[in-house]
Amino acid sequence: MIKNIFTLTLNDLAIAIKNKTIFLIFFIPLFVFFTLKLVDSKNTEFQRMNLGVIKNEAYTPAIIKTIQSADKIFNIVKVETIEDGKKQIKEKKLDGLLLKSEELVVLKKESLKTLSIIESMHALQQATEGRKNWISNVTALQSTDIQKESLPTWILMLVLLVGFVIMPSQVAEEKEKRLLVSLLQTPMREIEWLLAKAITGMILTTSSIFMLHLMGNFKLGFNLSYIVILLLGSFCFSSYGIFLGFLCRNQASARILGVIFYLPHLLPSALSDFSRKLDVVAPLLPSYHFYEAIKVILFDQGRLSSLGMQSMYLLLIGILTFFASYTLMKKRWLM
Repeated sequence: MIKNIFTLTLNDLAIAIKNKTIFLIFFIPLFVFFTLKLVDSKNTEFQRMNLGVIKNEAYTPAIIKTIQSADKIFNIVKVETIEDGKKQIKEKKLDGLLLKSEELVVLKKESLKTLSIIESMHALQQATEGRKNWISNVTALQSTDIQKESLPTWILMLVLLVGFVIMPSQVAEEKEKRLLVSLLQTPMREIEWLLAKAITGMILTTSSIFMLHLMGNFKLGFNLSYIVILLLGSFCFSSYGIFLGFLCRNQASARILGVIFYLPHLLPSALSDFSRKLDVVAPLLPSYHFYEAIKVILFDQGRLSSLGMQSMYLLLIGILTFFASYTLMKKRWLM
């Protein structure tokens, strides 16, 4: 009995190594470890905040002189106009914009960065004058309820779930059961099968997002830019998932590979708002451009005309992975 248990245990371990499950067991802790290394920790050195001022505005001399003297806290950045300053705040080049009317413009009132600016300004004001408040009002460029604020993250999770978990497994299943080989012996063409799979992924993605809006009571009305970005994102990651499925011989390998790609595309993009390090790494991923485009449309009433780079990036990745899948299919890769 013990011998049988020992033999079966070794057999299970061998299968885990063969179907790459063992790699997933090691990959997830390693990925979390390296991701946490990128996230700003509690004990990191204090980072100076970029505070914008209008170049030709007449500010109170005492305020500007005191802020400039606190060069370990603030980095003064001169901008041409208020619109230019607001644009740089949205692009995260500025943490806040100080107006001569004693108004502070920030991205979100509830953020830790806003709290740090106000507390630092208050401390400087108390140390120099001890009376008049330098900031009389705080204006946020993004003001939404917490449910709507979480919507881009949920959408990203659904799109990546279909692209990196469902699609690779479906493709690998048809390869493993030799269904794809049988289909290729019919008059059906490779491009037809690929298009059908990509459309299936897009239908699954858009249906899940529709259910999310329906169940979460997110009412956005008809927004053409939003619909186009969702379609581009679903096409991009569906094609991406099909390509990953062709790299695997069976379903087990496809699931493992899908999760390995799922986590790096999800966490850096979703957490980029909370870490300057991740904000540098995340733009390398297509998921970040999809996530940012969704946020611009939902929170800033952005239009497709202002999202040309993100749209082209998603379309390019989708086309490249689609034709990479086509090449592997023509070569009967691992079939």
